[in-house]
Amino acid sequence: MKGVRLPVEPPPSQFRLPDPRTAGPDDVVAVGGDLAPGTILMGYRMGMFPMHLADGELGWWSPVERGVIPAGRLQISRSLRRSLRRFHISFDLDPEGVIDGCADPTRPHGWITREIKEAYMELSRLGWLHSVEAWTDDGNLAGGLYGVSIGALFAGESMFSRERDASKVALVHLVGQLSRAERYLLDVQWVTPHLATLGAIAMSRDAYLARLPEALAEASPWDPPSSV
Repeated sequence: MKGVRLPVEPPPSQFRLPDPRTAGPDDVVAVGGDLAPGTILMGYRMGMFPMHLADGELGWWSPVERGVIPAGRLQISRSLRRSLRRFHISFDLDPEGVIDGCADPTRPHGWITREIKEAYMELSRLGWLHSVEAWTDDGNLAGGLYGVSIGALFAGESMFSRERDASKVALVHLVGQLSRAERYLLDVQWVTPHLATLGAIAMSRDAYLARLPEALAEASPWDPPSSV
């Protein structure tokens, strides 16, 4: 388990991003910029996240319908409840392993490039990125997830499983950690069929942006970090 440390604020971005409230009916609200820590954090604080477009350009996304898992809405099925006993959970123990698992090139619709990995590992070193790892009894990384935390916002980036339910178990423990904050906001970007089974719902862009400042202003649930 890592020691307690506060996130380090990086130098401000040299770029300006548009206010998503003024954007049109597309999920992509800006193109360009860079993946410097200050730029990425500025994006999250404004309600955006970076992801490359099909042509390789860096896009800044603020989905018209934002996926979130509301506090108290995580759905734990009977089979998932049984799986909770199958894995050992850690926090922030192997963020690089988790990102590599999420970036596996054999996964369909992969989007995590080397540039993305390097940028988010820098956020990890600065204390802004958190990972949740699920381990087997013999010490193999079975799955996990990672995301960026600012205040009581957790912006989930990706999750993966090498064994059944491993990422779901990591999500259950993530929600347990976030629940230390009174009004956390768990952002999952879009509602997929997989996330819908876990309680994810769609929130309009305007509703998300209205909720965001409250979450950013709340104390972080990651102080101190914990492990199970």
